[in-house]
Amino acid sequence: MELSWSEYPKFKRVHKRTAFSKNLVTAIILIATWISGVSCVQASDQPPETSFKELVDKMPSTKLKNLSKVVTDLEQESDPRLLPLFESLVEGKLYFVRSDKAVIMLNQELDDGKAFRATQVLDQTTIERIAKSDIKKIRVNNKLRKQLRKAIAKLTLFSEDPNQRLAAVEKLMSDLNSENIALLKSAKESEQNNAVLEKMNLALNIALLDSNDKSIQKQAVKTLSGELHPSVRSRLNVILEQNANGEYIEDDKQLIALAESALVKIDGKLEFYGFIERVFFGLSLGSVLLLAAIGLSITFGVMGVINMAHGELLMLGAYTTYVIQTLMPNHIGLSIIIAIPAAFIVCGLVGIAIERGIIQFLKGRPLETLLATFGLSLILQQAVRSIFSPLNRQVSTPEWMSGALQINPGLALTYNRLYIIIFSLIVFAVLLLVMKKTALGLYVRAVSQNRDMAKAVGIRSDWVDAMTFGLGSGIAGVAGVALSQLTNVGPNLGQAYIIDSFMVVVFGGVGNLWGTLVGAFSLGVVNKFLEPVTGAVLAQILVLVFIVLFIQKRPRGLFPQKGRSAE
Repeated sequence: MELSWSEYPKFKRVHKRTAFSKNLVTAIILIATWISGVSCVQASDQPPETSFKELVDKMPSTKLKNLSKVVTDLEQESDPRLLPLFESLVEGKLYFVRSDKAVIMLNQELDDGKAFRATQVLDQTTIERIAKSDIKKIRVNNKLRKQLRKAIAKLTLFSEDPNQRLAAVEKLMSDLNSENIALLKSAKESEQNNAVLEKMNLALNIALLDSNDKSIQKQAVKTLSGELHPSVRSRLNVILEQNANGEYIEDDKQLIALAESALVKIDGKLEFYGFIERVFFGLSLGSVLLLAAIGLSITFGVMGVINMAHGELLMLGAYTTYVIQTLMPNHIGLSIIIAIPAAFIVCGLVGIAIERGIIQFLKGRPLETLLATFGLSLILQQAVRSIFSPLNRQVSTPEWMSGALQINPGLALTYNRLYIIIFSLIVFAVLLLVMKKTALGLYVRAVSQNRDMAKAVGIRSDWVDAMTFGLGSGIAGVAGVALSQLTNVGPNLGQAYIIDSFMVVVFGGVGNLWGTLVGAFSLGVVNKFLEPVTGAVLAQILVLVFIVLFIQKRPRGLFPQKGRSAE
């Protein structure tokens, strides 16, 4: 159909709009095609990503020799589940369920190893109970463990927790290869924590000891002089050994001299801290002797009774701790706290029963009292064997008493011994307040100084004897609680401490609390310094000989008791 001249302008406008629309649509299509093409090109340039889930699912079916490749691929994943996965694998706690091949991490052993509480790796859900027969372990070898430890160190080196970063640096120090050195330098640039920075600088300086540049080695030796870390000492010894093998020329004598000087300085520091450590162990032994002897000192001083069953009261206190912990298996820390008053009450009541049932009828006859209490000790031992069996029982140490206070690489103080020292001093202070500030303490001092005069002023000496014996026995029970954290609990536990307790009482002064304190810590420290030289048995013999000679000069001990009865 042809247009008239009058319709042509209208057609021209419509045609222009239609052409513009077509061109706009074409441009949009071209732009969209270009964007999608660029995206496709970019996507094709990137390697296909293997997900964390796919790699974890591979682990149950992968052979041990190929598992290293899976671990290497997992290292490339930035997933928060990666660290606990690697830690469980290196600790031998990574398993998979036989039925569905789900990978799990074991958390807690149940029913003596017949079942476990576990966590699924992928969804982090907790499995409250799974039988051992339903799971199978993902095995690792030493080569894979080494790879895993390096991977864990890398993961923790950039952790937000400074303690994890510190531990990571420590792990990398055992293998300061070029890759680990580069990793430490990279982490050091962003590190803000002073303790971590100090450890990183130490590691990097240790690495410089292996430099081929002698000037760098000399500077590193100067910087590390006096450092107590074991790696420093071992690397300095390597330098000296290389010199002994003739691998160094005359020009290296300065380096050797610096290394020898640094080792002398390190050995001097280690010897000093070794001395402090021996003093600490001596004080910990003395604190046990203090708790064991302090009750004996009171009863011996007030009643003049040689109680050979005192060691069995320590044993009863330790068994009280074991029983309470058995009743509270999920509250180990709380059970130890509860065991302290419980052991005091149990052993205190047993002590009162011994005094009322035996001791009061043998007053003034020390030899018969000694024989009677010795026979009683055998009866108590056999009773414990019949109830708990002759086998030793282990009392678990609560988490807050486990581990050690690491002051430096040359000195570590174990928490259990540190707490026992503090605990023994608290018991001593409380007993001192009881003896000085209470009516019972006043009566005990009066009876111990002059029994006849105390009776004359109306003090019931029989009641004082019973309470004193109960107090001393209760403190022995508390000592048993402390001993349960240092050794196994058994029927013969008290026999190892009864002789030492008597030596402390005689050496310090019968009935004198301060004498017992000084005597216990003195004998404990002396024992620990003699043991490395003479051995444990000969050390005790030498201490016994010393005390025998000492009481020849001072028969009443370091701090003799005052009063007419003491004379």
